[in-house]
Order: sequence, then structure tokens, then C-alpha cells
Amino acid sequence: MGTRDEFNFNNWLTLLSQLPQLLFTLLNSFLYQCIPDKVRVLGSMSGILLLFILTAGLVRVEMPPRSFFSITIISVWFINSFCAVLQGSLFGQLGILPQGYSTLFLSGQGMAGTFATSAMLLSMASGADAQTSALSYFITPCVGTLTSIVCYLVLPRMAFFRHYLERSWQCDPHNELETKAGLLGPGTQAGSDCLPTPPQIWLLALCIVMVFTVTLSVFPAITATVTSTSESKQWSEFFTPVCCFLLFNMMDWLGRSITLYCLWPEKRLWLLLPLVGLRFLFVPLLMLCQAEPRTRLPVLFHHDAWFILFMLPFSLSNGYFVSLTMCLAPKQVLPQESELAGAIMTFFLALGLSCGAVLSFLLKALL
Repeated sequence: MGTRDEFNFNNWLTLLSQLPQLLFTLLNSFLYQCIPDKVRVLGSMSGILLLFILTAGLVRVEMPPRSFFSITIISVWFINSFCAVLQGSLFGQLGILPQGYSTLFLSGQGMAGTFATSAMLLSMASGADAQTSALSYFITPCVGTLTSIVCYLVLPRMAFFRHYLERSWQCDPHNELETKAGLLGPGTQAGSDCLPTPPQIWLLALCIVMVFTVTLSVFPAITATVTSTSESKQWSEFFTPVCCFLLFNMMDWLGRSITLYCLWPEKRLWLLLPLVGLRFLFVPLLMLCQAEPRTRLPVLFHHDAWFILFMLPFSLSNGYFVSLTMCLAPKQVLPQESELAGAIMTFFLALGLSCGAVLSFLLKALL
């Protein structure tokens, strides 16, 4: 714990996870028409696989804290660079499929976080040594990434994917009228070959920036430092993994999954901005919980129940609004523009993550 405090590990990990996301998502948005999807996706997954194999091999290597910190940060930078290209490419391809597939993809991201946290808790409960736990953590994503590569190679052979891929390049006036009903701005004619990106997608882009700015500003940089006031030593040990990470990932997963059944306010998108803006209230609420160390702000919410009460809507709303905005964006444009819409939204998603990561340094300094 002393090393983590000395290097501000959570803050730097968050920041240097999100900066490459932003930079390489922007790069991907320019290059997606020049480099084939297959090259970008398979190249990214292969890079991620090699980095995880390398990291797994370094688990047994003894090194001083500063060297460990440096290697970890470098690895995080490159893994997230590959992830940015991969995520942008996949969101672009998801834009040509029915909305339900985008929701399942986003729900899967939430499930992955829950899976990782559950693995951490099982490791803690089993009493396994740190090296064995770390080795299992890195071997698992190696297997998962290799499986994903195989699945992606099989995907083009599936008839349903080929159907939507071909459809995305067709411009059917009847489909345009149906897709753009109620969304055309003044002076834009339905059935035209080139339609401007409707203003709704920029509203959705702004919303996702706000969502992730709020979330990453306090999670995990602030929330991971909240300590339990319970006298139980065992509960205090499991408090952060359970009430911070597991609770966040489970509720985030639930929020993302809700969009399978509800896309409110799909018909009144202007409502999204004030609703998402309300999430800024979580920043002072979580900062005023039992976060340590602190020198400036008082603690107003001492009991563990307050922290849990704030984390529930904080994480649920994060998952719901992220999935909602990402699912609605491709529906605002023509089928052949859906990949561009996905690239735009992915860039603003990364922008929100980066803004939140930078803001986390300021908020932690204010504690």
C-alpha cells in the first residue's frame, strides 16, 4: 500500500489507460477507410495477446517498485492503444447490425469487469500467494483473446453478418425514409445520397463525454480510497473489492443490460443532457465519504451504508447512459453512415475517459 500511495498508482493507471484510448481512437477515426477492418481488428487483438503473454512471463521476475511501476505503465499504455483501435473498429462494425447487438457488446464489457473483480475476490478468499494470483490473471485474458481471434475469423462465414454488411453499402430510399423519420433537419431532403450527420448524434456525443468525465474523475481514484468504519478486520479487508469494484461492475453491467428492454428517452433525446448532468452530484457525495488520506475536506458520510447507497445509482446510471448513447447513435444516421457514427461516438467516449482521468488528479488533491 505504501508503494501505491507513493506513486499515486490509481490516478496514473487511470490517466495512462485513457490517453492512448483518446489518441488512437482519433487515429482510428481517420484511418478506418484506409486500413481494412480485418487488419485493424486482428492486428489489435494479436498485439494485446502478445503483451499479455509478455506480462505473464514477467510475473516471476523480481524487480524494485519503481521498475515495476514503469513496466506496468508502459504495458498499460500499449494495451490500451491496441484496445482503442479494436474498440473503434468493432463499434463501427456493430453500427451495421441491429441495435440489440450493440447492447450485447456493451453488456459484455460490463460482464468482463464483473468477472475480473470476482476473480480477485476468489483469489483473496483462497489465500493464494500474489505471484500465483497474478499469473492466473494474465493467463486468463490470453485464453480469452485467443478465443476472440478465432471467433472473429469465423464471423465473415456467417450468413447474417454478410447480409448486414452488404446492406450497409446500399442506399435504399425506403429505408432512408424509415430511418430518418423525424430526424431530418431543415433543408435536408429524404432520399438524398449524402445526408449530413444529424444534430442528435452530437448531443449523444456530448452526453457520453459527460458520463465518463464524472465516472473516471472519482472511480477508482477516490472510491478505491474509501475505508470501512466497521470494527471487523475481515470486512475491512474485503470492503474495497466488494463495495467499490464488484458493486460498480455488477451495477454497471445491469445498467448496460437494461437497454435491451428500454431505450428511454429515445423519442425525447433533449432530456438526456439534464439527466446526465445530474450525475455531477455524485462527485461531492463520494468525496465526502470516508476516503483516506485527506487533509482539506471533512467527512460527512461516515457509515459504510452511505458509500454503498451512493455507489448503486452512480454505477447503474453509468452503465445505462453509456449503453443508451452508444446504441442510439447509429440509429440517427443512414445504414452506410453507421460505421462513421460508431467511430465518432468511440472518439468522444475516449475523450470523456481522458477528461475524467485528468480531473481525478485535481479531485484527489482537494481531499
